[in-house]
Amino acid sequence: MTEPLTIADAAPLIRGGELTPSELLEQCLRRIDVYEPAVRAWVYLDRERARQEAEELTKDIQAGNYRGELHGIPIGIKDIIDVYDMPTGCGSKLWANSYARQDAECVKRLRQAGALILGKTVTTAYAFTDPPVTRNPWNLGRTPGGSSSGSAAAVACGMCLAALGTQTGGSLTRPASYCGVCSLKPTYGRVSVNGVLPLAPSLDHVGVMANCVRDLAEVLGVIAGHDPKDLASSERPVPDVAWALASRPDPLIFGRIGGVFRDRADPDTLDFLTRILPSRCGVGGLASAGYHLEAIPVNVVDLADVRLPAGFGTVHVMHKRIMAAEAEAVHGDRRRRRLGEYPPRITELCEFGSTTTAAELAEAQRSRVELRREVVQWFGLVTAIACPPTAGGAPSTETTGDPVMNSPWSFLGMPTVSIPIGRSADGLPLAVQLVGPKWGEFELLTVAGEIESWGLFPPRLPPVPDPTRGS
Repeated sequence: MTEPLTIADAAPLIRGGELTPSELLEQCLRRIDVYEPAVRAWVYLDRERARQEAEELTKDIQAGNYRGELHGIPIGIKDIIDVYDMPTGCGSKLWANSYARQDAECVKRLRQAGALILGKTVTTAYAFTDPPVTRNPWNLGRTPGGSSSGSAAAVACGMCLAALGTQTGGSLTRPASYCGVCSLKPTYGRVSVNGVLPLAPSLDHVGVMANCVRDLAEVLGVIAGHDPKDLASSERPVPDVAWALASRPDPLIFGRIGGVFRDRADPDTLDFLTRILPSRCGVGGLASAGYHLEAIPVNVVDLADVRLPAGFGTVHVMHKRIMAAEAEAVHGDRRRRRLGEYPPRITELCEFGSTTTAAELAEAQRSRVELRREVVQWFGLVTAIACPPTAGGAPSTETTGDPVMNSPWSFLGMPTVSIPIGRSADGLPLAVQLVGPKWGEFELLTVAGEIESWGLFPPRLPPVPDPTRGS
């Protein structure tokens, strides 16, 4: 089976008439036929409606109405995000037949840009950590991660060219890393969450998965921007995608951090951070105290070790307090009325939230403000922080993996990009996570593009799985 096209590959072909949206859709549907019986990435697909929409998008181009880089591009939508006339099941039997009456704001913007909404991808129950039915396409005995499980698996298999997911702890970064695709979690407030089932409203982010960095940027450029119906939505202008990607940071300086990001990373990921990344960087003199950014020559790729603030010692505790308290506020009444409808881990989270005191919640909120103030100082020295997104390759299907390396950035609302950088000893994808300053998504994407250009993870489809085997 041929390698899947990226949006960057497909868009000029569609624009030039060499590939129609209908033909691209059929390529994706064929891959769904091959992979879906074993991988189980989708919870809802309407092939005939998709074919009808693809025909209409094809006619639009023939009539000279080309809407941009996403015109005719099949995109999957995580099943906590509303898509008109499709069910928003949220990984729950309770809501499996709950059809949305309108599109979420992010979906509406995709449609306006000409994207083809292919269907709804599997989410863990209510976007928490109870394991999903989806399997990792690189090894069916391993988790795809969660909660954006189906989105990651679908993109990895070329079933769609991009997918939307969400993150409250590590629900974009972790599954993308486990499945060998790229992900972007934008700054909190950059993309509207209007029409998305909340888990913890002050932590929830809508983001993107795709098979290359440029594709992440193209989708972000469409879905980002102010939405007056979302109280957390920022009015900050969204940069032009082409301009932003052409504006490479100069100098480009990677920062490394220790603590849990070093202590819990597997040897293969550490090898990237301690051997491969330094080998690509040039000057090497930035770790010394008092080195001024203005003194660094231009066109430099370098590396600096950055100290974690003391507040990182409790960041996971504080993140859980806020997430649990807000999840209980969202789900508590329904959960108590529907005993047995909520699986164990989301139930445990909500129960923990019900016991969180006002004083504990205030302490967590204060900790978040103080930690943001300290972390922002990193970016006076470095362009982006490079750290592991996971402890290693995907673990077994009894878990969705540990979000310990992702939740600090969700807690702080800072943008992150993850990209594949190799394979573990047993052939599973490994990734690096890049963290940038608030509103620095596009600059962060150019940094990710630098690493992507090194060719450490040549793109290819996962092996066609045997659904009768666990690996």
